[in-house]
Amino acid sequence: MATALKKEIDHSKHLSVDGLNPEMVISVGGDGTLLSAFHHYQDISDQIRMVGIHTGHLGFYTDWRDYEVSELVDSLEHDNGQSVTYPLLDIRVNYTSGGFSDRGLALNESTLKQINGTMVADLYIKNQLFESFRGDGLCVSTPSGSTAYNKSVGGAIINPLLNAIQVAEISSINNRVFRTLGSPLIIAPDEWIKVVLKSSGQTILTCDHQVISTEPIASIEYRISKRRIAFAQYRHTQFWRRVSNSFIGRATSDD
Repeated sequence: MATALKKEIDHSKHLSVDGLNPEMVISVGGDGTLLSAFHHYQDISDQIRMVGIHTGHLGFYTDWRDYEVSELVDSLEHDNGQSVTYPLLDIRVNYTSGGFSDRGLALNESTLKQINGTMVADLYIKNQLFESFRGDGLCVSTPSGSTAYNKSVGGAIINPLLNAIQVAEISSINNRVFRTLGSPLIIAPDEWIKVVLKSSGQTILTCDHQVISTEPIASIEYRISKRRIAFAQYRHTQFWRRVSNSFIGRATSDD
């Protein structure tokens, strides 16, 4: 599939392949492949647009099928810069050692889980304590990532045209002694989430299913990034139609 696409591009008078400084990144595979492509080029994500070709069923980030290569190349040749942009999640990690910190950028989500025992953490919204959490972990997602792992832990599905992030609890403990909200939180653009770890067990922090760290963490801040991901909008599938096709499975109108 990728070979056929490269052959089509090589025959074009207006297109060329540049793996170092591309203007357009074309992902061939599924949503997981596109996530990998995004992270490969995330340092120049503000300079590129992305296109996804799905080799199976239609994905959430992929608008083209493998038999539509010629049509896609024709669209690339007549490109006029049209695009749709989605929010990204900025992750800032502070370690208990105090001398080292990490940053991450997620297209879908970041999860924080404790390997053994119950994770205990204080959750702040805009520096104000909101709740003390006890459970397996937390999932913080973007609107476009709300249909991924976030949905499987009971999070809400959010239209990616909204500039927001979401926090969903993973198997929280709620009884007479300990209580959390137990519902997803939608965070506005001028707000941020801070998670302060209170338990001493080993944790795993992920960014789009890639492990960022297993080092002892003091706190993590999640914000809506100032950067956004751009997709070339030649035939971008309407979001709620995509949701319906993926999870409900019935045909929808084009409206």
